[in-house]
This record gives sequence, C-alpha cells and structure tokens, in this order.
Amino acid sequence: MQVIDTILAMREWTAQHSDKPVAAVYTMGALHDGHLELVRQARHHVSANTGAHPYIIASIFVNPTQFTNADDLAKYPRTLEHDLEMLGSVGVDAVFVPSVEQMYPTGHANTVTVEPGPLGNEFEGVGRPGHFRGVLTVVNKLLNITAPNYAMFGEKDFQQLTLIKAMVAELNMPIEIVGVPTVRDSDGLAMSSRNRRLSESSRVLAARIPEALIAVKESVVRGNPIDEALNAATEQLAETPEISVDYLVVTDESMHDVLANGRGRVLIAANVEGVRLIDNMAIEIKGA
Repeated sequence: MQVIDTILAMREWTAQHSDKPVAAVYTMGALHDGHLELVRQARHHVSANTGAHPYIIASIFVNPTQFTNADDLAKYPRTLEHDLEMLGSVGVDAVFVPSVEQMYPTGHANTVTVEPGPLGNEFEGVGRPGHFRGVLTVVNKLLNITAPNYAMFGEKDFQQLTLIKAMVAELNMPIEIVGVPTVRDSDGLAMSSRNRRLSESSRVLAARIPEALIAVKESVVRGNPIDEALNAATEQLAETPEISVDYLVVTDESMHDVLANGRGRVLIAANVEGVRLIDNMAIEIKGA
C-alpha cells in the first residue's frame, strides 16, 4: 500500500494505474468497520459490474471547511497510524493523506466553493450552515485529484450521499457514486466516528435511536399514517430526557418531498448527552 501526501504524486499514481478501474473511498480518518465495508463493497461492486479487480484508493483528510464549530474540528479524533493499518488490512492500494495546505493552497476561507442548492439548507443544514458547501467542495476536489471510475459513500449520511450524487450529475462528472448500506453494531447503533465520544451509559441510550426508526417502519407497515408513526416514535424518545431529537421525518429518496407512496427514507438526528448522532432507514409505503 502506497501512502501519498501531495496532489502531484496522487495524480501520477492514478496515471500509472489506468489499466484497471479505480474505486475511491474518502474518509476523515478515525476509521471503523463501516469504512472498511466501503472498501469491501468497492471491490465487490466493480468486480461484479466490470469483471475486473479494481485499484482501491482511500483518502484521510479532516476537512476544515465542513466544520461549523472550531471546537468540533479541534476535537475530531486523529488516528493516522491505526487508520493506515486498517486500510492495509483490507487491501487498499493507495492512501491519499494531504495537508490542509495541499487541499487549500490559498487558505480555506478564500477557496472557491460548490453550492449545494436548497437541500443543503434543510435537515443537517439547518443547524450547520455551510456544512454541505464544505463537504461538496472537498469531495469535488478529491474526485478531480484521484480521478476514480467509482466512489463509495455510506448511506448513514444520506443527505450527504444525495447531494454528492446531485453534484456529480449536475457537473457532468464521469463517475459512478455508489451508496453502501449502513453498518451497525450489535446493539443496532449505526457505526460512526462520533460514537467514540459516547460514555458507556450514553451508548445504551443511543441504541434507542435506531429502535425509533424501526418503530416508524413497523408502524407504517401495519397501515398507520406516517404522521401517527412519527409522533409515536417521538413521544417514545421523549421519555428519555437525555435524548434530544432535532428531527424525525420521512422523505422520498431525493429528500425533496414528503413521502406519500413508494420507497423513501425515515431520517433522524438527535443529541445524546451532547453527542449529535444521525441515522436513517429505507421505508416502503404502499397504497398511501
């Protein structure tokens, strides 16, 4: 596995490895098995669709432009040595680990940015203004630098995935964006780097978040109206004062409309003793 820390060297590596498809997995480090599943699914997806064994590029870069709180940026865990060991264990071919100066040579406050459109100001964008502008800007940079044929993103961050797909389509980029199902721990909690900040007691409480999503899905399957299912789950979570729900909603797959009929997503954001967690699950509504 080659570790690369400059844009020039990354582009040279890509040019030298053009004989097979390239798949990319972009991370901010503090890796867990959910990230490794992106690598596994990259290999499986490309092999299944092309018959070729792809090259896999991963990146580790804590992107300052997507943080709306300087304290969150400072506290973000940085575990590079361990992260590289994990990526090596699943056969990643190259890891791009640029500095902030490499990615934002004129300073990240002065950089040209990618605007996410109206969806960027909803849901996660309400409490984190500018967050998705930072996400799309850095993903656009990484896609251009690494030039993959495929890029894998987890469905846990569903709004991010939706916006990245829209950006790639709008900018006519010849890259397939592949969503990978959320990886969960044995208690049902979606794997996230933020889980490291949970105390043992908070971890137990946090497991009620996916339980609420399941409750909404099961209620709708039984034929109950969406609003009724959401209200019941919200009331259930309200019984635990340590959990503060930011939003619990059902949308269609594009996240633009409230789902009335068909396949969509039930999404939640909640704070558990100061740690903000997001999650979602697919939902199917028939005959609504």
